[in-house]
This record gives sequence, C-alpha cells and structure tokens, in this order.
Amino acid sequence: MLTTIQEFIASLPEVLQLLGVALAGAIPFVESYLGSALGIVVGVTPVAAVIAAIIGNILSMLIVVLAAHGVRSRVKTSAAPSPQSPRRAKLKQRFDRYGVPGVSLLGQTLLPSQITSAAMVSFGASKNQVILWQIISIILWGVLFGVLATLGVSVVR
Repeated sequence: MLTTIQEFIASLPEVLQLLGVALAGAIPFVESYLGSALGIVVGVTPVAAVIAAIIGNILSMLIVVLAAHGVRSRVKTSAAPSPQSPRRAKLKQRFDRYGVPGVSLLGQTLLPSQITSAAMVSFGASKNQVILWQIISIILWGVLFGVLATLGVSVVR
C-alpha cells in the first residue's frame, strides 16, 4: 500500500505533489508520520512535506471527531448501553488510565488518530480537548518522522 501511495505522489505534477502528500496524510494508518516520510522520499521539500501531511491528517481527524461528537450527542439519550468489543474495552481502559493527552500522544503507535479520537469522544471526552491533543500529537509525530526521513534520505544520497 505504501509503495502505491508513493508512486501516486511521484506521478503527480510537481505543483500537485503537496496535495498528494496531504491526501496521504488523511489516510488512516498512513497519517502525518508516514505521509511526511513518503513525501520526503519522493522529493518534496521536507518542511513542505511535513506541513502537507500534518494538514491532511488534521483535516481527516477533525471530520471524524465532529461526526463522532454529533453521533454521540444523538445517541446519548438512549438508555441501553451496547456491549463493548474486547478491543474497545482495552482502549477504554487505556483512556481511563492515561486520559486524552496520553491516548492522543501514544495512541498512534497502535491505532490511527481518527479511530482513537472517535473512541475518546464516544467515551465522553470533550471534543475540544480531543481536537487539541490530537493536533499536538499529529504535529509531533509528523515532525519526528519527517526529521527521520530527511536524515535517512541524506544518508542514502
């Protein structure tokens, strides 16, 4: 999948490659960290690749958080709670232990920001707090992988 995304970005005219990186950053499991690295490997300027991947990831996360908040607001009035899957129960346990900042900063090691942010909102976390901490996390992960990709590309050349 990553090779396909990389080839897609590389096939775009230079002017549109940033848009390709932003689209890659919006994909769950690719996100800002792999999106920025793919952009850098393709030849996009590192700072521009990181910013584009971050913007794409933030936009997709915002859509998911706002949708999850809307759904939770409508479903909140129903009295019958649904049983949790084992994966959701484990995420809820982590949420209770580490809170929004911890799950946002560390959650991307296990699940995409879109999934963890929607889950936190569904657990009752403030949508504004989730958005704030997810943005911080997306920026940190994007910059970290952008730096690593830049160092890796400079070593190869």
